[in-house]
Amino acid sequence: MTKEEKRAEIARMKRVMDVFSDPEFTDCLNETSELEKDRVFCRHDLTHLKDTARLAYIFSLERNYGLDKDIVYTAALLHDCGRAKEYKTGVSHDIAGARIARRILERYDFSVSETEMIIAAIEGHRGNRKADCGEKAYRLAKVLYDADKLSRDCFLCKASKDCNWSDEKKNMNLF
Repeated sequence: MTKEEKRAEIARMKRVMDVFSDPEFTDCLNETSELEKDRVFCRHDLTHLKDTARLAYIFSLERNYGLDKDIVYTAALLHDCGRAKEYKTGVSHDIAGARIARRILERYDFSVSETEMIIAAIEGHRGNRKADCGEKAYRLAKVLYDADKLSRDCFLCKASKDCNWSDEKKNMNLF
């Protein structure tokens, strides 16, 4: 990678750090952490979000999807930001998270098309992807879904037998 390419990547990834530093995002993460402090099942913490981001980007590269790293990372960071709302109100976290994510993205340098792609991926990260959202958004939702599931080590989880995930969704492999 040339110095110019590296500078350009750092500039693009700055947006990810903007989202990560956003007070509303931080509040969502902290509130979810507090609500999950006694949870025996998987938690939706920063480790999960970073693991999901890394896997989603790897999947994008392996599948030649052509998704920008900053878009993948941003979608992964935001994909569970509606968790606390779901726990408190019952509104599905993908729907609540899309609303929260939209507000956050509008505060930073994301284009309308990038915002819509990220929102569609958050809405579709539980497997309910819309085929009419555009090819890149569909691909982003697909890698986000796969990474979300594979970021979990169900094969090591002591609560796996009590988990409400179907066996098809559980990651029972190291890879």
